Amino acid sequence: MSAHRVRRASVLVALALSVFAVPGPARADTVTDWNQIATDALIRDGGQGATSIANLAMVHGAVYDAVNAIDRGHEPYLVAPPARSWYSQDAAAATAAYRVLVDSRPPVVPAAQQPALAARLRPLYDAALAKLPPGAAKDGGIATGNAAADAMIAARTDDGRFGPFRFTAGSEPGTWRPELPDFISDPGAWLKDVKPFLIADASQFRSLPPNPLTSARYAKDFDEVKTLGAADSTTRTADQTAAAQFWGLANAPGTWSDIFRKLAVARHGSVADNARLFAMLYLTGADALITTWTDKARYSRWRPITAIHEAGHDGNPATRPDAQWMPLIPTPPYPDHPAGLPALSGAVVRTLQAFYGTDEATFGTTNAAKVPITRTYTRFSQAIEEIVNARVWSGIHFRLADEQGAAIGEAVARFTEDRFARRCPQRGARRTR
Repeated sequence: MSAHRVRRASVLVALALSVFAVPGPARADTVTDWNQIATDALIRDGGQGATSIANLAMVHGAVYDAVNAIDRGHEPYLVAPPARSWYSQDAAAATAAYRVLVDSRPPVVPAAQQPALAARLRPLYDAALAKLPPGAAKDGGIATGNAAADAMIAARTDDGRFGPFRFTAGSEPGTWRPELPDFISDPGAWLKDVKPFLIADASQFRSLPPNPLTSARYAKDFDEVKTLGAADSTTRTADQTAAAQFWGLANAPGTWSDIFRKLAVARHGSVADNARLFAMLYLTGADALITTWTDKARYSRWRPITAIHEAGHDGNPATRPDAQWMPLIPTPPYPDHPAGLPALSGAVVRTLQAFYGTDEATFGTTNAAKVPITRTYTRFSQAIEEIVNARVWSGIHFRLADEQGAAIGEAVARFTEDRFARRCPQRGARRTR
């Protein structure tokens, strides 16, 4: 290759990678705006954790169908409402998101919270529409958004959200029980009974079981989390502590949502690009978490804090109890195996790699903890590698639980990436990515 071509290729690579840089002020769009609105409603105000991903999947699945019906570039998720190519994609996206948030059955928040949610969102929706010029394009976009929302609302009626299931505490060695700080059973345990969005059934991607309590592998994982995950660990590094706190002290689905928005803005994707990307992220993430919560219920495995306190009864001579041991991060109120955040993150990372066609990306954010922490990554895979480790450094998961969670997420994403939102070349649509 000539020197000129080498220089030109280097410039093109640099330009391609630079769009992934953590952005300064940049233009959002209707998709990222409504992701912010929905995330605030479900996570910041609604207090949802893993369960927020299922509700965000509904929002962004409908937004995708609404925008895609106008863009005509890819196969729909649920429905392709009749639409003209000149209809307003912004009106369609805002309407689909708003309708799913306020009209879903059951609501996306507990029923008692729904009137307040609707009252908060109506002015935001009105303001979004007021920015658009009146006319047939706007009216057509609204109609398209309503049709997409109607399809999603119908598809997710009585889908298992907010159901009665709760994890059952046990007393035998190895079985889960509520722990400090709240001694409660996950009020969002119903996630295991939610109808998947893209896969047929959670049994398609079952994790391997936990290590037997008497095995050397269990003792190895036990010693690792006991040493590195202790609140007063003297071997965990400052950077490991920061990583654990970044993902553990703030709502991790909220942290990921913030990263999604920053990536979308930095990449300068179209409304159609971002509608498809966000649908892929949340639909696959939801199915990964549904699978994970199903396996949590199947194995009902104790958390490290219980295991370390009760090690004198586990039948393994290589483990030693410590009744005073505490984790760096408070223990969540559901079983250990497989791990939820690695499952979500495995799906997210694989989806981002597939969508952008590369693992090379500089991205990051500052989390929403009381004492905020900033993390930056140079590869998508670096994030999942850190998260698998960070849950051990947090003291809340055994390593195998993290690895199996990440494997579930990646497997779900790989399975769905060739089955969801495939291009429709026969329709003559422009390439949008």
